[in-house]
Amino acid sequence: MTGGTGEGEVAIGGPGVSASANSAGAGTGTVGPVTPMGYGPTALATPANALTMVRLLAAPILVVMVLQRPTSWLTCGVWTGLAGTDGIDGWLARRHGTTRSGAFLDPLADKFLVLGAMFALVADHRFSWIPVTIIAFREVAISLYRIAAARHGVSVPARFLAKLKTLVQALAVGAVLLPVTGSHPQLAVGTLWVAVVLTVVTGTQYLRDARRPPAPPPLDAAPGPGSGWL
Repeated sequence: MTGGTGEGEVAIGGPGVSASANSAGAGTGTVGPVTPMGYGPTALATPANALTMVRLLAAPILVVMVLQRPTSWLTCGVWTGLAGTDGIDGWLARRHGTTRSGAFLDPLADKFLVLGAMFALVADHRFSWIPVTIIAFREVAISLYRIAAARHGVSVPARFLAKLKTLVQALAVGAVLLPVTGSHPQLAVGTLWVAVVLTVVTGTQYLRDARRPPAPPPLDAAPGPGSGWL
């Protein structure tokens, strides 16, 4: 969530856009070469994907915990653990090789966790529905945009601001769940609105990049087997 795999947000066009982020060449429809660990670009049963699935399955449990005991050490600990595992599955993906399934599942898990927790806090009257709806609209729109981009074989690593946006969103939720700060709602609300600004800015950047023609591949890039869109 805060570290990520680099497989997260994508956009068509714009500076730095490449049809092959892991190796030179394009058009083969794969994601990087087969690694020494044996995980190819189409692999599903990878350590990174296993951890991502744990995060996805834990999202409903987290929502129930937030609804029942929003400000508690237990809920905050579970939230911190789930948020921190994003950095771990990112490390695993880089170590064993990125996959198309991981490129889809990792950001999906991030959004399930963040939006699930935020809407639970809206139901508990800790967050206003307005900023959370803005964030949700952007996240869903960019997710659909990412799927469309992947079908065209185009990807770009998440921008720095997009990673910062995800971090600030996690901090806004954590500010409510942490008992030390939970009694100061203005801190969480202020952080949430900072996340809204970053959410809108990064969403606008991706849409602006979509209007630009794709950057040409390097002149010295030679296509080869195992090259693809990420």
